[in-house]
Amino acid sequence: MPAVLLHTCCAPCGGFVIKELQTMGYAVTVFYYNPNVFPEDEYKLRLREAERFCQKENVELIEGEYDYESWKEKIRGHESAPERGSRCEICITLRLQETAQVASERGFDAIASTLTISPHKSAEMVNAIGHEMADLYGLQFIDRIWRKANGFKKSCDLAEQEHFHRQDYCGCEFSIRSKPTIDKVE
Repeated sequence: MPAVLLHTCCAPCGGFVIKELQTMGYAVTVFYYNPNVFPEDEYKLRLREAERFCQKENVELIEGEYDYESWKEKIRGHESAPERGSRCEICITLRLQETAQVASERGFDAIASTLTISPHKSAEMVNAIGHEMADLYGLQFIDRIWRKANGFKKSCDLAEQEHFHRQDYCGCEFSIRSKPTIDKVE
């Protein structure tokens, strides 16, 4: 069974994708690497929810380093870029490069990301970066657009079923100003 390191941003997005990858025949390990999430309490809440689900599903979770100030320095000058713009491109590149590096170091066959489940992220951007990072580290990139075929709705249904905390912004302090108009699941 090929081993995949799945970058996840949160449990609502991760839960559905974990199950899909398992159905596809992958042994899944979750990589929670999100130095972009603000404030730190939100980061910790998202991490706890991901840990809770992974424990329930008997899936290993690896936590990456949380260094918001370093992340903020990397996106300096792009703070006012719109969602799907240059700030997101820098952020996604940083997160998927770290995912690929960890996957390579730990002997995984492939990487994937939950970021294409969101209707607020560019799946084309995520998948292009994912392929670039996977190629750089000699890995396969699973470039599914998870929101297709009602994937986003199914992830929302799973979030409700599991009573996940479901945030109403992508993660960084700059995405708070343009919160998506999606019903919050309590």
